[in-house]
Amino acid sequence: MNSVFVICEIEEGKVADVSLELLTKGRQLANQLKTKLEAVVIGKDLKDIENQIFPYGTDVVYKAEDKRLEHYLTLPYTSIITDLFKETKPEIALLGATSQGRDLGPRVSSKLKSGLTADCTSLEIGPHEDKKAGKTYEQLLYQIRPAFGGNIIATIINPEHRPQMATVREGVMKKEIVDTAYKGEVKNIDVSKSLKDEDFVISIVERHMEKRKVNLTGSQVIIAGGYGMGSPENFNLLYDLAEVLGGEVAASRAAVDAGFADHARQVGQTGVTVRPKIYIACGISGQIQHRAGMENSSMIIAVNTDENAPINQIADYVINGDVAEIIPRMIKAYKKNTK
Repeated sequence: MNSVFVICEIEEGKVADVSLELLTKGRQLANQLKTKLEAVVIGKDLKDIENQIFPYGTDVVYKAEDKRLEHYLTLPYTSIITDLFKETKPEIALLGATSQGRDLGPRVSSKLKSGLTADCTSLEIGPHEDKKAGKTYEQLLYQIRPAFGGNIIATIINPEHRPQMATVREGVMKKEIVDTAYKGEVKNIDVSKSLKDEDFVISIVERHMEKRKVNLTGSQVIIAGGYGMGSPENFNLLYDLAEVLGGEVAASRAAVDAGFADHARQVGQTGVTVRPKIYIACGISGQIQHRAGMENSSMIIAVNTDENAPINQIADYVINGDVAEIIPRMIKAYKKNTK
């Protein structure tokens, strides 16, 4: 069994959180398969970058370093990854479902004819029996994701082709250090063997980076509002509650479509995925599309007038009542208890 591979992204000299989350999951998968966890980083000035990666249980870090690779470029990155995978023949390859991963993943999988499942919400190892072909597979990667508009959860497998590739959004997997003293092996890639002049037919002339105005994935307390908030004025109550609790305000797709909040605050299948310590869902029915983005929260509190709302099925605490009455009472209670 060959390795589990994570293609890491670098942001201003740091390994992106989504890559660290995938390393954590990759270590778990590698343990199940009794194989190595390997990672690859591409960029400029990668000195000691492996020290950010080894603590997550990584056995081998491949480094592709070149001044021309400072920022992501489709063709050279694809050439390097493709050649590396042809040489190492990984069993599984994971990428973040970011703008980079969504561009790079399909290109690599197309060149290797391996297949790719996008925006997975869960990854597991398990068997599969193909009765038509008369074959049994023991340790396939179950690539699990919502499908058909979030109405079903699909389990996708790739029995014959390798690597089994999947992208995962930030916040879906848990980020966890295995051992701060964990040490693996560093292997430097000779990029001159992979890169050709035609890989640089496109160059970056100017680059502007706008920092996220809303950091939902980094917040430990999230107060989310749905269409059941009723109006933008009622939705503003969530900001008052968030200020008291030191949290961020999020929204369901229905609330965003109604103009109650910006898309940057949307949680769910078509928004961001979060796993805070506390998630307070206010006026949210809790359809599967929304639950896919927040069901791994440590504690879920649902405030809703509907006793049979789907969100109540996964909530740790349910408050039945009018959000316009309950939220001001919550604000008053929290202010009193925090003094």
